[in-house]
Amino acid sequence: MNKTKSEQLFEQSGKCIPGGVNSPVRAYQAVGSTPVFIERAKGSKIYDVDGREYIDYVCSWGPCILGHCDKGVIEAVKQACDKGLTFGAPTEAEYELAMLIKECMPSMEMTRLVSSGTEAVMSAVRVARGYTGRKKIVKFRGCYHGHSDGLLVKAGSGAMTQAVPDSAGVLEDFTKHTLIAEYNGEASVKELFEAEGEDIAAVIVEPAAANMGVVPPKEGFLQFLREITKKYGALLIFDEVITGFRLALGGAQEYYGVTPDLTTLGKIIGGGMPIGAYGGKREIMEVVAPIGPVYQAGTLSGNPVSTAAGIATLSALRQGGSRLYKELEEKGKKLAEAVKEAFGDRVWVNRAGSLLSVFFTGEKVTDYQSAACSDGEEYARYFHYLLKHGIYTAPSRFEAVFLSAAHSHEDLERTIEVIKRAGKEL
Repeated sequence: MNKTKSEQLFEQSGKCIPGGVNSPVRAYQAVGSTPVFIERAKGSKIYDVDGREYIDYVCSWGPCILGHCDKGVIEAVKQACDKGLTFGAPTEAEYELAMLIKECMPSMEMTRLVSSGTEAVMSAVRVARGYTGRKKIVKFRGCYHGHSDGLLVKAGSGAMTQAVPDSAGVLEDFTKHTLIAEYNGEASVKELFEAEGEDIAAVIVEPAAANMGVVPPKEGFLQFLREITKKYGALLIFDEVITGFRLALGGAQEYYGVTPDLTTLGKIIGGGMPIGAYGGKREIMEVVAPIGPVYQAGTLSGNPVSTAAGIATLSALRQGGSRLYKELEEKGKKLAEAVKEAFGDRVWVNRAGSLLSVFFTGEKVTDYQSAACSDGEEYARYFHYLLKHGIYTAPSRFEAVFLSAAHSHEDLERTIEVIKRAGKEL
């Protein structure tokens, strides 16, 4: 059988790129196949190198909330490129983007721009330790905060078990101050604070988890985290790399009504360009160099191309306002209900705004353990059925579906029709 161009490219890429990809999920190992190579995109559609069209529900893992190649964003990038790609010096655009973020997320009184979500989280944790003078960080099993050494960890059999590295090359010395709690598990958090509270600098959490599949917070869980961190003098960090500007203009902190001390943001603030940010209360952020003792730097931080894309993206989201987010919410609800109707009690569907995940399990999914108990082989069959019929979704059961403003009524109806057939045929 002749190989597709995607298959050929994957084979060739493996000769010079580890695994043939530059981010592991792209390898399609979780669904037992080889990846589709994308050539171009527009609006809600992507097109592979073999000329096939797909309705895209990955949206570059979230940042393309306006759709691919949004006219305003592309024009802003082109104009910025004409002036120069990077200067390594301050620009007015950095200030404009930081002010836009502050206006949309008032908790971010001061913001430092960086180049990725991983860098944002790594820096926010350093700030938390520098501000509090404490060593330990609490994270949750199944929440992903980028691949910095101190957070790339998993726990043993119990919440109090020493965190051990989740990757070769990460030394235990880097992770010994990372404590693991259960997402949506208040008791596990209380236990950690009772034992280690005087040395806990911060709790970091995805306010709506989206890296074990979408797992929304239980009612009162985020409020509990806010209260217990205040009680013990620790900081609360919301990792809004996925939820920021996605669930609402003010992110998950607006959506759920809980204000953190620090927030991290990712590439959605650049419309898909490489960028990130961390920020929070002025008194906390003033520990950052050059005015404070916590060092963090980056030559490409706040570069003019990414900031131009970010200003255009956030301005469009702000202009769309509540109407835009209401429409995104309705699209997510419609898609989630279609999956439930098609598969019945064979699936559990979690949704937070325009984020959703399909778990092939008859049990409610509320944390990492229940997510991990879902059927990966069933999900793989579902994924391939959709892909074969022109619907591009995440090649892993532990990732999210992302909707965009560009997804039309016709896109949704076509997708729902394919899902209905999948429910009957799989």
